[in-house]
Amino acid sequence: MPYCDSNAMRLNRSDVRTLCSNAMTWCSVLLERDFVGLENEPDPKNEEMIDYLKNSGYLRTPRIIEAFRFVKRRSFVPKELMDQAYGDFPLPTIGDSTISQPSTVAVMVEELSPKIGERILEIGSGSGYNACIMAFCVGKRGKIITLEIDKAVSDFAKSNIQRTGLNNIEVINRDGSDGYRGLSQYNKIVYTAAVQEVPETVFEQLKINGRLLAPIGYGTQILTSFEKVSSTNFIRRELGSFLFVPARKN
Repeated sequence: MPYCDSNAMRLNRSDVRTLCSNAMTWCSVLLERDFVGLENEPDPKNEEMIDYLKNSGYLRTPRIIEAFRFVKRRSFVPKELMDQAYGDFPLPTIGDSTISQPSTVAVMVEELSPKIGERILEIGSGSGYNACIMAFCVGKRGKIITLEIDKAVSDFAKSNIQRTGLNNIEVINRDGSDGYRGLSQYNKIVYTAAVQEVPETVFEQLKINGRLLAPIGYGTQILTSFEKVSSTNFIRRELGSFLFVPARKN
């Protein structure tokens, strides 16, 4: 009769839930890897950046890590700054716009925790990098609406996004001060430029149990997360001091 270690069997049973959870997470990543675009080639510099963000605690979630692997930051910076594409610092892009440093993007996306099938509103398209990271996370069943007030910046973002092959992003050239009711309500809303306060009209566009993230204040801002627990109540959490360009209005 074959020898059976019952203690080992009990240990394996206790790990089943964790193993299944991890397997489901990685399966969801693999199922959505049909986003095949021109920039989906291995990039050693990008891998170095990802390793740094993981080792520093900025990146933790497997699907978000895979998004950073798919979306190469080099595709979103001006050609003359390509050699600095993977440094952990912001870079100028078009006009007064910048691409945020990778660690800031990681903090924001980890806090938002975008899920497959979710609809997300981004206020401030910038280079399109943040929108693409989120678009990979929500998959083909999800949707990213990103608003950009500056036409030149909006065109820059569109061009960058097209090269990735991601087709679940809509870039709209318009003032995002009052949000956008095109998709009624959103699972997540994120500001990529600083505001003094978030208007009530924007909070109304967030679903119950949804999350809104915004840099609040001018000068040095406090990155602030709002979880909507009812139509009138929010759980507010401050994530620390950051530096963003101020949001513009028409």
